[in-house]
Amino acid sequence: MDEQPMQPVPPPPPPSAAPAEGLSDTAAGALAYVTIIPAIIFLVMAPYNTKPFVRFHAFQSVGFFILWFAACFVIWIPFLGWAVGLALIVCWVLCILKASQGSYLKLPIISDFAAKQSGYRP
Repeated sequence: MDEQPMQPVPPPPPPSAAPAEGLSDTAAGALAYVTIIPAIIFLVMAPYNTKPFVRFHAFQSVGFFILWFAACFVIWIPFLGWAVGLALIVCWVLCILKASQGSYLKLPIISDFAAKQSGYRP
């Protein structure tokens, strides 16, 4: 019998850390609500502007901040102002939480507009 000398087995290659391609969809969706700036950035910057989930939350964020700006004029009214301000803060926090969970908070009119613009069908 011909015995060939055993050749050492090469060590396995080190696990490659695949480069991240940015934020996950849920993180980008939640971050879109932090201020209007990330929402606008996600609407113009690839790869986020091609992802319907991220686009939906970015458009909804823009619409929500327009609503918030308009509501600032109502907030000056004593009791009504506190109620509107508190409702806006609660909606804002819920939008962030829902986006981070991969879902969404349906806001009247704004969500329909965002779904139409983004192509996202919740």
